[in-house]
Amino acid sequence: MGSEEHQKPKILLLGTIEHAHDAWSRITSIADIIQPTSTDRTSFLSECASGAFSSCLLAYRTFDSTTLTGPLDQDLISALPSSIKYICHVGAGYDAISIPACTARGIRVSNTPGAVDEATADCALFLLLGAMRNFNAGMTALRRNEWRGGTEDQVKEEEEEEKKTTKKTIKMPPLGRDPRGKTLGILGMGGIGKCLARKVAGAFGMKVQYLNRRRDWEGEKELREQGSPRVEVEWVETMEELLGTSDVLSLNLPLNAETRHIISTKEFAMMKPGIVIINTARGAVMDEAALVEALESGQVQSVGLDVYENEPEIHPGLLANPNVMLVPHMGTWTVETETKMEEWAISNVQMAIEEGKLRSIVPEQRNMQ
Repeated sequence: MGSEEHQKPKILLLGTIEHAHDAWSRITSIADIIQPTSTDRTSFLSECASGAFSSCLLAYRTFDSTTLTGPLDQDLISALPSSIKYICHVGAGYDAISIPACTARGIRVSNTPGAVDEATADCALFLLLGAMRNFNAGMTALRRNEWRGGTEDQVKEEEEEEKKTTKKTIKMPPLGRDPRGKTLGILGMGGIGKCLARKVAGAFGMKVQYLNRRRDWEGEKELREQGSPRVEVEWVETMEELLGTSDVLSLNLPLNAETRHIISTKEFAMMKPGIVIINTARGAVMDEAALVEALESGQVQSVGLDVYENEPEIHPGLLANPNVMLVPHMGTWTVETETKMEEWAISNVQMAIEEGKLRSIVPEQRNMQ
């Protein structure tokens, strides 16, 4: 028995299991779990160098483990023991992991793509409605003990009027806009984008168009023929067409070297004046400084953001603007979704141990499966 126990594969646990304890119990029955004693990146690198993880087969990594390891960049990947063959990440986005560095070392990486689709699309729907209807101005005004509130210029005008008439006026924010009949442009229509397309078409009666590198014929057919409601989406061929004809733009693409600042000054100039932008992808796909300028000029009417370029820091120009609806990266922040994400990542761990492959290897490594 002791010999069998000794031969169990070892798993490096980076983070904690918060919800999927039953699924994790299956892993603890077939593998030994190793947890770092270090508390920051420097001490973690030292622990790696000490050989503490030298026989670990894979690393299970949560989003919050970044506070311990920092990004899994070239330096950190190089520090991992040669025994590590897999990294099972809990989350759809994996921009904190250097895939080229992992590939060079023969380390396969998995994520949890389908587990986040519904919750993230729900968050985008909330931000879309809030940004279009200008709810943020009203909500923040209430917390200032004002009714509805208004823009800074409106407030000044009303204060001047009050001085003349001695009659207190009710400050009013600008009128919002209805989503029905408007066009939603989706940049990057994967699983989340398709979920969002169904929701806005069904609930709001919006038209949907999208831009991917290649037309997604299968995705269009799925939306048209399966599920409820049935949705017709239109593929546009260029960024200029997408931006110039969309009333609302939703960013749903992964962050990588090619997509960093894919929306910046040049792209804002292409947009339909008064556009509303929703970002539930990654903050750095959009140039925040350029966004602030576009908001101040009125080219962009309002935005709804769940993600930021330098989280947890937020550009002061976004914080100060009443036309910006802010959520602190809570797109998947539900018990059900966090549980699904953990269960999905754990299924990758189990498949790696038992079958030597991953359930959802990242697209860049499909040829390594």
